[in-house]
Amino acid sequence: MVNKLFLIFVLAGVPLSVAGSLMHWPSVLMFVIYCLTIVALASFMGRATESLAVVMGPRIGGLLNATFGNAVELIISIFALKAGLIEVVLASLTGSVIGNLLLVGGLSFFIGGLKFKRQKFNIYDARHNAGLLMFGVVVAFVIPEVFSQTMNESKTISLSVGISVILIALYLSALFFKLVSHRGVYQHDEGGSGDHHEEEPEWNKKTALAILAVATVAVAYVSENLVHTFHEVGEAFGWTELFIGVIVVAIVGNAAEHASAIIMAYKNKMDIAVEIAVGSTLQIAMFVAPVLVLISLLFPTAMPLVFTIPELIAMVSSVLLIIVISNDGETNWFEGLTLLAAYFIMGIGFYLI
Repeated sequence: MVNKLFLIFVLAGVPLSVAGSLMHWPSVLMFVIYCLTIVALASFMGRATESLAVVMGPRIGGLLNATFGNAVELIISIFALKAGLIEVVLASLTGSVIGNLLLVGGLSFFIGGLKFKRQKFNIYDARHNAGLLMFGVVVAFVIPEVFSQTMNESKTISLSVGISVILIALYLSALFFKLVSHRGVYQHDEGGSGDHHEEEPEWNKKTALAILAVATVAVAYVSENLVHTFHEVGEAFGWTELFIGVIVVAIVGNAAEHASAIIMAYKNKMDIAVEIAVGSTLQIAMFVAPVLVLISLLFPTAMPLVFTIPELIAMVSSVLLIIVISNDGETNWFEGLTLLAAYFIMGIGFYLI
């Protein structure tokens, strides 16, 4: 039913996006059309990537997930960088971190916890991810802010580029660790949910590649047009660029993944739900953000990896909260509600700022 709904949005949304762009329909209307179309296209990209991962094996699947797991947000951010909307890009990265950890994690724990009193997931994965979260968000994002206080713009960009290269290298090493050198080492240890079985791909290799290619091109087209609506939509609703980036762009860019995590939690497949929430955050912090810093060097204005104080505090608080809650390898609905409460508190703050 959900897949049929996404198909309808794609079949209607793409033509409407083209027609509305050519005929200059109102920006607010086009903003809604673009957002719904991107969410639907993202679901097809996700399903195509999952099919390829099953067909081509876990190692290639891991690389595909790293590349396309946050492809929609990466594409939107590239066009925002091209338009000089650096604050929106940094805000969307912030929104992805707190959204994945607090909103997606919170909804997954809450909805799954309403059905099951206790839900368990792999405690070793949780501890491994905790270390990466501390490094990828707390260390790599806080350090540029601290050192930039005594640096000029040129040195700040150089620092950001250096940190970005290190982040990408460590992220690729983390993939190698999980998919090659230590693949399966902790798979059957106590604390996992044990949901390991052979999967059947939804589409064959050629079909999945074709769908992925077409959806990526369509997302690129719609994203470029979406970026041009931000200013007028912000004025119409009284939204700042910070709020648009933190809440709107982050939710649109990750909506399909959000839905998948919640469905997995409802089915008590918590290893998958937690991997989506936390794994996607790690992709954003250690892959997407540094890649955007390097890509920004191609545009007139380079993007430093320097966030505002509210953004930094929100991300660091989210990381510390999810680590405290998930480090025991089990969760319940109240812990999910706690994460959601933190997200809405931050949302109110970013709206009023």
